[in-house]
Amino acid sequence: MRKHLALIMAFIIGLLCAGLAVADDAADTKALVEKGVAMAKEKGLEPTLKAIGDPKGQFVKGDLYLFAGALDKVTATAHPLAADKLVGPDLTNLKDSKGNQFFIKFKEVAANPGSGWVEYWWPKPGATEPSLKKTFIMRVPGQNAYIAAGYYPK
Repeated sequence: MRKHLALIMAFIIGLLCAGLAVADDAADTKALVEKGVAMAKEKGLEPTLKAIGDPKGQFVKGDLYLFAGALDKVTATAHPLAADKLVGPDLTNLKDSKGNQFFIKFKEVAANPGSGWVEYWWPKPGATEPSLKKTFIMRVPGQNAYIAAGYYPK
């Protein structure tokens, strides 16, 4: 009986720890976006976009990194890992493996309500197979832009 109770307690503790890790990932993602938006408010959008685009800069933390987009068109304006593919071109037709046009959704969330989460399927850096990604988007106040970051739930 004690052996079963110990196993059940270990299982419950494992679930709680997993839940805390997911909460930490979401909190870390949101905090990084808020840090980028704060920089844009303090120093201006252009220096912030430059910092976001730096693959070795302050806004890249392993698989977690900021990127930015415009509200007047469906495009990325800064990306540290895929600037050559995502910054500049119209991304209206870019879809994930499930058919979601996630850049359109980013723009919609940034426009109204101004911030929120979007889920889609995207490969982890260095991978080719898509994984579920949860991205937090926040509009930059007074600008026609948003800043975002996403994490891959475990």
